[in-house]
Amino acid sequence: MPSAVTFPDLDAGAYNRGGKPVAYSKLKDKKLKSKLRRNEREIEQAEREAAATELLERADPGSLEAEGIERTYKFKQSEIRKHLDLASAQKSFDLSLEFGPYSCDFTRNGRYLLLGGGKGHLATLDWKSGRLISEIHVRERVRDVCFLQNDSMYAAAQRKFVYIYEGKTGAEIHCLKHHTEANALQFLPFHFLLASVGDTGWLKYQDVSTGQLVSEHRSKLGPCFVLAQNRWNGVLMTGHGNGVVNLWTPQLRDPAARVLTHKAPVTAVSVDREGRYMATAGRDGQLKIWDLRSSYKELHSYFCPTPAKKLDISDRGMLAVGWGTHVSVWKDALATKQQSPYLTHNTGGSAATSLQFAAFEDVLGLGHERGYSSLIVPGAGEANYDALELNPFESSADKREREVRSLLEKLPPNTIALDPSFVGDMDRTAPEIRQKEALDEARDRKVKEDAEYVPRERQRGRNSALRKVLRKKNRYVIDERRLKVERLLAQEKQLKADRVARERGENPESKADVGVALSRFSVLKKDRRL
Repeated sequence: MPSAVTFPDLDAGAYNRGGKPVAYSKLKDKKLKSKLRRNEREIEQAEREAAATELLERADPGSLEAEGIERTYKFKQSEIRKHLDLASAQKSFDLSLEFGPYSCDFTRNGRYLLLGGGKGHLATLDWKSGRLISEIHVRERVRDVCFLQNDSMYAAAQRKFVYIYEGKTGAEIHCLKHHTEANALQFLPFHFLLASVGDTGWLKYQDVSTGQLVSEHRSKLGPCFVLAQNRWNGVLMTGHGNGVVNLWTPQLRDPAARVLTHKAPVTAVSVDREGRYMATAGRDGQLKIWDLRSSYKELHSYFCPTPAKKLDISDRGMLAVGWGTHVSVWKDALATKQQSPYLTHNTGGSAATSLQFAAFEDVLGLGHERGYSSLIVPGAGEANYDALELNPFESSADKREREVRSLLEKLPPNTIALDPSFVGDMDRTAPEIRQKEALDEARDRKVKEDAEYVPRERQRGRNSALRKVLRKKNRYVIDERRLKVERLLAQEKQLKADRVARERGENPESKADVGVALSRFSVLKKDRRL
């Protein structure tokens, strides 16, 4: 028999997800104890295998290096292209388009590109081969675009509603009328949720696999133009006009956290892949870096001559900033403060309106008022990729299999939280205590509902049953039934008049004693002064 696979002494602690080993030695249930012991062995084996994959990662990320008094931020794109191979140089190009300003988005594997022009132009491309897949013109304003689970569908936030189109032909598939006047879109791939926020100030989650509206939250802070997602836990960030960044989850009615980031309206928000740092930009010209791990405190800040409108963080932590007609790329600017940018680019008088890094590529997509530009940023992309998770070279069969697998493994919306490590944890509370807490919570909820319930006094209007009887009978026919109905109507009228009199503080019973003229001076006994 072949011997078991052995791994060299590698540091597997870097791949530990922070879970504490379960103290199963004190358990009396033998079946549960063996199951937990087997689970611990599987976790340790997975950590060792993940550490062993470092031996196969032979591709090292590169970067620009300056010699002597040279500075990397003075290197232009034309100079960088001269020193690249032909395949890499072709990834840098410019598209001059007349329906700007343009928004751009890449698929998760970085292979396909989506362009949305502000004047109604929508196009999907295989940008590596330069092949145009589909192109349409919707003849109305397009505010933002984003791919869904893959290149087969994409969403566009248009003038009034959000529309979903087919990727290959550009045919309209759905019109999401619940998402009105949306300004920004985000898609959560592990939950199949499409989120939008716009002029109405409502953040809405739509499940694209079932078509149901999962939840909607009112920010109460007016129109919103900034929406970003934390890829580590699925939490969405919205930037508002009062300088506050709200962190949202679908199951909570109010924001899970609020961070006062600027003294002016927030213009852009971005979060790194590990969910550790958040970059925010405001109209006060400040670019700030925040710690999202526990304290939500400001680490350091930078100054922009023109307020930055777009931010994006690459897989390796490079920060791209679009301010005015300039784009600056900062290297290692999240953990420590840098004195100068890594790269700079001038669009030539066209303001930058969209920024996004392509996955597994040293490419930065730039959408501006006059079209689209693809910039080479050495060292921005992840050099090694997991083909079982995201494969830039996947075939049609691989894409179909990955889509089916992702649907089967779709996470419910209630798994989105600030700390996603709670999923899979064991509740060590005794069953009696959990049952008692559930009963107490249900009792408190019922008491609260009973206290808020106010019985409404039912009144008969013009369409009451008695009046319908009178309308059906001939007015000139007087019988016993008609007399009874008229008597009941008179009693109802008198009861209503008495109720109104009591609300005014009068005593309806004293009218017969003092007469109609003096009855307005009579009051109830409880209102009389001693």
